[in-house]
Amino acid sequence: MFWPVHAKTFRVCALLRSGDKARGYAIPVRTTEKHAPRGMEMSTQRQMILIGFLQAQNCSNYVGSWRHPHSATDFLGPEYFMRIARTLEYGKFHLGFFDDRLAMPDILGSDHREAIANGVRVVKMDPTTILSIMSTATTRLGLGSTYSTTYYEPFHVARVFATLDLMSSGRSAWNVVTSLNDSEAMNFSQSEHPEHDLRYDKADEFMEVVLGHWDSWEDDALVIDKETGLFAHPDKVHRLDHKGRWFRSKGPLPVPRSQQGRPVVIQAGQSGRGQAFSARWGELVFCVYPNIEIGKKNYANFKELILKCGRNPAEVGVAPAIYAVTGETKSMAEDKMAVIDKLAKPVDGLALLSEALNFDFYSKDMDEQFNDDELKRISGLRAILDRVVNLSGKKNPTVRDFVEFSNRGTVREFPRFVGTAKDVADGLEEWFTGRACDGFVVAATHLPGGYEDFVRMVVPELQRRGLHQKDYKGPTLRDNLGLPRAELGDWKLKN
Repeated sequence: MFWPVHAKTFRVCALLRSGDKARGYAIPVRTTEKHAPRGMEMSTQRQMILIGFLQAQNCSNYVGSWRHPHSATDFLGPEYFMRIARTLEYGKFHLGFFDDRLAMPDILGSDHREAIANGVRVVKMDPTTILSIMSTATTRLGLGSTYSTTYYEPFHVARVFATLDLMSSGRSAWNVVTSLNDSEAMNFSQSEHPEHDLRYDKADEFMEVVLGHWDSWEDDALVIDKETGLFAHPDKVHRLDHKGRWFRSKGPLPVPRSQQGRPVVIQAGQSGRGQAFSARWGELVFCVYPNIEIGKKNYANFKELILKCGRNPAEVGVAPAIYAVTGETKSMAEDKMAVIDKLAKPVDGLALLSEALNFDFYSKDMDEQFNDDELKRISGLRAILDRVVNLSGKKNPTVRDFVEFSNRGTVREFPRFVGTAKDVADGLEEWFTGRACDGFVVAATHLPGGYEDFVRMVVPELQRRGLHQKDYKGPTLRDNLGLPRAELGDWKLKN
């Protein structure tokens, strides 16, 4: 039988496999050279995944990047993104991935003007359109984009990404998010953002509908026989007829399957409920680990959670976000980082904290504690709250604690690797071989130079050590991630 996958994810995972039974669960895996699961490749050693962390906006993840003297300013045109795509593909990156929000960062002071004046991620174009442009400039680079389960409909998401998968010849990925704040809600005819765990309950059913639609066409349904006049086998194209708590969707999806079967599913949930969702659905999971010790612990715990969900941990890649700054000498790299560090403004962090936590940080003094009721009302990225509480050691942190321990809006938000190509490669190798991750989401300190430096200096050193691929393994994203081609219904959990 199949478990009802729209039930609460953490309950499903707990029921499926627990305790010693989970540790002894044997999962059949394919070990051919082409489709061996990650960590089990037939090559001589495990190799890391590299992902470019992109934004369809005026800056990188680091707001201060647009202020960098060498940052390009033509971000409103196609060549800007095509250049980044070509750079990532030259460096054999597995994926270029776009984060996204559905509103400007205007929670701070309940006004958008300060964010506008300071360029705090205020340009937010549709990333899937840009990915289509990037696909024309590349042939192997994976192309990922963020779409919300809270403010879009499953049929629309299924159709958009299935189409992108066909137009990119099997290279697309969908980053599943539940969105963050009231501003996004008010852009979609709603008065407030739904409660945190409720969003994930809805997202579970959303996933079932999307994946169900992606199973509409059997692989051999399409015939296109001009002599007989048969276009496709009617009995090999199926309606979904989903009727659930949140969604009703008939189908069939009018988009046939792609070379890789269906798009890769990306997730980045890090709260308790979010991690359970990631463990159930994610095929590539992004995270933020402040240091290698926490990374090793969280990586091991998350892989165990995947196993308890009845899935193969080797087929779920875990990649923390990082910044890397390189130079011909360590002192040159440190000088570069010093310049980059100074680009941040206090408003950057406060605006992004307000956006991510759905709370106006101008409503409190810097050293005023959050009371219990205020902490409960935080409904956005609760993983930031968890991180601040853990690192500060305070149950009720202050605004200053949030700024200092989250490092939001600075290049200290993610681990930093600064030095020569050897220095940076040493640091990445330590994390990777120490089982703190399966690869890295590389964020740019400025664009496109941040990626050009990394590809020019760090990538050859990683390749020399056998830690990063020298060429792509195949034409699809699943090929290059070491994942098997997606088959009809293989996403359903079996008892």
